[in-house]
Amino acid sequence: MAVCVAVIAKENYPLYIKTIPTENELKFHYTVHTCLDVVEEKVSSVSKSVNDLRELYLGLLYPTEDYKVYGYVTNTKVKFVIVVETSNTTLRDNEIRSMFRKLHNAYTDMLCNPFYIPGETVKSRVFDKVVFQMMVPVPEVQS
Repeated sequence: MAVCVAVIAKENYPLYIKTIPTENELKFHYTVHTCLDVVEEKVSSVSKSVNDLRELYLGLLYPTEDYKVYGYVTNTKVKFVIVVETSNTTLRDNEIRSMFRKLHNAYTDMLCNPFYIPGETVKSRVFDKVVFQMMVPVPEVQS
C-alpha cells in the first residue's frame, strides 16, 4: 500500500500530505517536492501532443531505491502524488489508477463542501479516512 499521499495545488504548494510512518515525514515532503519537476515535464509534453484528450494519470514519475513515485493531474492542474515502497510488488498499474480515482473522487467531494475555501490546506475527516484506507493494508477475510 501507499506510504505517502500528497495533494499539491496548481501553484505547487502542498494542500495535504499524509505519511506512514510519520518519522519519515520530512523525507517524503522532499520526495514529493522533487517529483513536481517531472510532473510539469510530463504535463507539458502531453499537452503539446494532444489538445484536449489529456490522460490524467501520469504513471510512474520516478523510482528510487526504496520507493516508487506515481503522479496524477486533474483538469484544474491539482496534482496527486502517491509514494509506494519498491518492495511492494503486488501493486499493479491498474490498482494505482484505482487509488488515484478514489483520491480524486474524495477530493472532489471535499471541494463540494461549502465551508472549504479552495487553495487552503485540506482538513476533512472523510478525506483523511479515504487516504488512510489507501495506506493501511486491509486484512483479508479467511473463510
